[in-house]
Amino acid sequence: MDPSLLLVALAALAIALGAVAAALFARDRNAGDASAELSGRLSQMAESQAAVQAQLAERLQAQERAVTKALEERLGDLSKRVGDRLQETSTQSHTALTDLRERLAVIDRAQKNITELSTQVVGLQDILANKQARGSFGEIQLNDLVEGILPPNAYVFQATLGNGKRADCLLTLPNPPGPIAIDSKFPLESYQALRTAGDEAARLRARRTLAADLRAHIQDIAARYIVAGETADSALMFLPSEAVYAELHANFRDVVELSYKARVWIVSPTTLMATLNTVRAVLKDVHMREQAGVIQAEIARLIGDVGRLDERVGKLQRHFELANEDLRQIRISSDKITRRGERIEELEFEEPSVATEALVPPKPRLVKD
Repeated sequence: MDPSLLLVALAALAIALGAVAAALFARDRNAGDASAELSGRLSQMAESQAAVQAQLAERLQAQERAVTKALEERLGDLSKRVGDRLQETSTQSHTALTDLRERLAVIDRAQKNITELSTQVVGLQDILANKQARGSFGEIQLNDLVEGILPPNAYVFQATLGNGKRADCLLTLPNPPGPIAIDSKFPLESYQALRTAGDEAARLRARRTLAADLRAHIQDIAARYIVAGETADSALMFLPSEAVYAELHANFRDVVELSYKARVWIVSPTTLMATLNTVRAVLKDVHMREQAGVIQAEIARLIGDVGRLDERVGKLQRHFELANEDLRQIRISSDKITRRGERIEELEFEEPSVATEALVPPKPRLVKD
């Protein structure tokens, strides 16, 4: 209950009692004893009211202290919870910001890599757009493949043939088949026009142009790098892109058949690698055949050495047999000596008499067991 309302009620009660007492006092003012009794009762009632007011005040103070303490405890708990929650929120925010900074750093590095890759792609496009640079790019890739597979004496870069033409690479194979020339150039402009064609008509024109350029390039390789009596009856056209190689075999079968007829074999990096491994196996086989006479002579000398070794082993075996016989004879002699010693140990002698002990020496007598 609200303490202010309780105080108002007590004040109203006191006013009512005062009014009653005043009325009774006015009515009975002539009665002395009754007035004295009423005054005593009023005094008792005032004292009781004062005691009740004191008790109520103490209870109100106790309740006020309890309420204040409970409020302080609840406020303290609420403050602690709010502080913990703020601390947790701060920690989570710090962690989230740290992760965000790390991710932003990763994104920044990825952006730098993308920028560098874009620069490299632009540089590659510039290389492929320039015919001379594109030829150098194909030659570098061709050089890397050849140097990584074949021995140094099996190829020559930028070799000049008898007709004055210079091949990008010449595989120095023995006859047959003979040296094989490799050309690393390719009409990339026609292929790029085919890739960037917007409609079917432009695509058809680009396909015709590319087919014509390929036919001319194949015939040019056959005329320049297939020299009778000097090179093999075939040559290789190296394409530095697997995509171009797949496009030719998928959509330009007539060009591929023309290359077969002209004996100009079209190779990509993968197929050239297989071809070079085959060339290495052929060179190894040729080298083995060249060394066959040397190997046979070495085998003959090895057989002679084995024969002499067998003869010497036989002599050593005879020496061991003689030594074995000598050891056997020595063993027989030692056995005889051992048996004679055992028989000597079996001999016993008689005791001489006391009278003749000093004059006659004892005679030995063999006593059998």
